[in-house]
Amino acid sequence: QDRLIKCDQDLMKYVRELYDFSKEFRNRLDALNADKTEFKNDVVDVVTRVERIERDIDYLESQTPAQACVEVDEKLLEQQVKETEAKRKAKLKLVADCDAMLASIKSLKIVKKAGDVHGSWLKDPARESQKIYFFSGTKQDVFLEFSSMKAFTETNYMQAARNITLPFFWKGTGHVVYNGFLYFHRNDSVNEIIKYHIRNKTVSDRMLLPGAGRVPVYQLSPYTFIDLAVDEQGLWAIHADPNTGGNIVITQIDRASLAVEHSWDTTCTSKDAEAAFIMCGTLYVVYNSDYRGRSRIQCLYDVYDMISSEEPPVLYFPKRYGSHSIMHYNHKEKQIYSWDEGHQIIYRMSTKKKLENP
Repeated sequence: QDRLIKCDQDLMKYVRELYDFSKEFRNRLDALNADKTEFKNDVVDVVTRVERIERDIDYLESQTPAQACVEVDEKLLEQQVKETEAKRKAKLKLVADCDAMLASIKSLKIVKKAGDVHGSWLKDPARESQKIYFFSGTKQDVFLEFSSMKAFTETNYMQAARNITLPFFWKGTGHVVYNGFLYFHRNDSVNEIIKYHIRNKTVSDRMLLPGAGRVPVYQLSPYTFIDLAVDEQGLWAIHADPNTGGNIVITQIDRASLAVEHSWDTTCTSKDAEAAFIMCGTLYVVYNSDYRGRSRIQCLYDVYDMISSEEPPVLYFPKRYGSHSIMHYNHKEKQIYSWDEGHQIIYRMSTKKKLENP
């Protein structure tokens, strides 16, 4: 009888140990399944990035095909280089959809004063919609959508606004809205750009912009590290590279796939710069001073090399309040939407052909 009792006790002990082991095994199995899902997502993300890198490599290889190792005459080689460069410029001129450049700032319109000292406001130039998008501050996750300029300028404008909360905070003031999507620099990242579907409230895509995000793009606007822009040619990113002495770099981005199409190292410095915009493939950099003087455009860079004047005349903006937080060029309206010390301002401009003499 004692042996039977001991046998029952041992059996109960084994049952408890088996139950504990089974419970621990199930917990570890659940953890493995979670790790498996996370690993699978990481693999998918890596595959996507590798595909983008492969596209970029294919593009670079198509632009710089491998040359055969043969001995050639130096004069012949120099002539071939000149011919190739001439063909490249001619091709770029052909693909350019417009040849307009900024001639002067015609007028200034102060729309209203709202929001923080720094911010951004704009319209979607790719659509007929009259909606106004309002981003107050340099680090937020909520922006406002207004049905029209009239709704935005009303006294009780906040009641007419639609509040949209993003899944991430934005960084700086360099965001744009293009064809129903918001593109912005994610706050807790160095160079990640998010593509957000405004109507569906979902993240459609994301990318890492090579060489960007390490230094502010404008010395006088140190909160902006990547300034996104839209013109007649599509989506661009304006940023600075410490490896080029802090000069400004512009990168053309495929808005659908977020693949980098090409980058240009400009001769425009980020020192004393406060904002910039792109018009017909030409970068216009706006400069000021620490004393908040009169803003002026005194450096431009045309990716199509169609501007005949090597030293374009300095273009001054009308004197306003302080310094610009951002400038957004709207190619449909031929206007610049700017933010100046909490004031929302529109600049109207006149243009001329790039190949005309200044």
